Amino acid sequence: MRRYDRPFIAAAIGLAALAGFIDALGFVGLGGFFVSFMSGNTTRLGVAMGNAAWPAMVRGGGLILTFLAGVMGGTLLAHALPRWRKPAVLAAVTAILAVAALCHQGGNDPLALFLLAAAMGVENGTFQRDGEVTIGLTYMTGTLVRFGQRAALALVGGERWAWAPHLMLWLGFLAGVAAGACAYRQAGLDSLWIATAAAAGLTLIVGWISRPR
Repeated sequence: MRRYDRPFIAAAIGLAALAGFIDALGFVGLGGFFVSFMSGNTTRLGVAMGNAAWPAMVRGGGLILTFLAGVMGGTLLAHALPRWRKPAVLAAVTAILAVAALCHQGGNDPLALFLLAAAMGVENGTFQRDGEVTIGLTYMTGTLVRFGQRAALALVGGERWAWAPHLMLWLGFLAGVAAGACAYRQAGLDSLWIATAAAAGLTLIVGWISRPR
């Protein structure tokens, strides 16, 4: 994260909050599966395989494949539009979320929830260099590891505040999860329209700070 200016770090925190919000909607809607945390889904898939629980195997495996398709799509889009890769990727995320919201309105909640996994896969293409993710927006284990490493080094003479952006990214995700859980309790999957509006706003913000100067 040290490679990015403060406006991009702030945008990354906002996008992590969006991912947390969406993951909360998916977690509740899918009965304990995730739309952004594929380590958790891999564990669920493995347990289901060990117990021959076919419905859980299909759900877990399907979410992983859908997320992977989103990652590949986001990477290809970023590769095709290198100058505008960040807003282009986020525009795709916004479009997928809008389609998911429309699917819910049409009564197809399973498709809506699987589209959330695709959107989260695409979102991870926002911050990348040479095809590699530089800021993981939907998985926080690596973020916590980097926070812990930077905090430990700060105690022994390393860069004093290098840990702060990683902590803020994690806190942004956590805040998004809490907001998503609250929104689901109040409005169910109609909350997808909130996520869509937030994604559209973040797309405009990132487009503005990414503009050629």
